[in-house]
Amino acid sequence: MKKFSILLILMLSVLTGCTSLDKKVAVVSPFSPPQYLGKWYEIARLDHSFERGMTHVTAEYSREDDSIKVINRGFDTASDKWESANGTAYFTDGDNTGRLRVTFFWPFYGAYQIHEIIPNPPQQDEPYQVSLVMGPNSDYMWILARTPQISDEIKQQLVAKAVALGVDPNGIIWVDQSPK
Repeated sequence: MKKFSILLILMLSVLTGCTSLDKKVAVVSPFSPPQYLGKWYEIARLDHSFERGMTHVTAEYSREDDSIKVINRGFDTASDKWESANGTAYFTDGDNTGRLRVTFFWPFYGAYQIHEIIPNPPQQDEPYQVSLVMGPNSDYMWILARTPQISDEIKQQLVAKAVALGVDPNGIIWVDQSPK
């Protein structure tokens, strides 16, 4: 099994109790799953062992019956090779609310909360372009986008939102998405 998969499994094992949130905060609602599906680039994250040293990280979401199929992929700079992990996400408050639980190794789940979508509100039937995602608390945060780069203005807007949710801005890692 690949390092990336093993590390994700270990992380989610630690997060087993994390599908219950430390403190329930507002997430995107109404939320449109079809507008969230597709490929996303990881723009920023907080440091965690399961992604440490990873660049060019992407997440791909597709509908699968009553769930969302997740494929995370990134380049591990230590091993100099691509790694990936497959998972499944389920809506916890209905599919019109951006609150899910995700598993990469059943029966262990982690919280996946979508706190911001840009543009907000989205244009009808247009794919969402940028999102701020957090885990069960402010120790887990990702900024995702449909493109490998986003404007400084949007970065500042999402960092401000993350800080308001308790994220330490000094811990944010800006992921290398330069052409490879």
